[in-house]
Amino acid sequence: MIGAITLLLVFQLIGEVIARTLALPIPGPVIGMALLFAALAARGGPASDLRGTAQGLLQHLSLLFVPAGTGVMLHFQRMSDEWLALAVSLLASTLITIAVTALTLRFLARRRDAGDDAP
Repeated sequence: MIGAITLLLVFQLIGEVIARTLALPIPGPVIGMALLFAALAARGGPASDLRGTAQGLLQHLSLLFVPAGTGVMLHFQRMSDEWLALAVSLLASTLITIAVTALTLRFLARRRDAGDDAP
């Protein structure tokens, strides 16, 4: 478990270093996650230790929303001042996400059906 957490933190650190060194607008942890995904894809998947650790983190993911909720309360006045822009962006992003998901599902279903017809 310690090795798996260390691996996750090392990839986050690598992503942070890349983001800051190249002054990228992408957060370091996102870059680290992409690098971890690429490494795991090249390796053929995660080891059982990493899989178990990730599953444990995902089971307690709701605890990570506590700092975000605290941040929301800290900026409550700003949110009340800009509620319309927040509501519109939330609605638009939700609709875009639903549309992209539906289009992706449609594309993959057609691709699967075309693969079933091949001899």
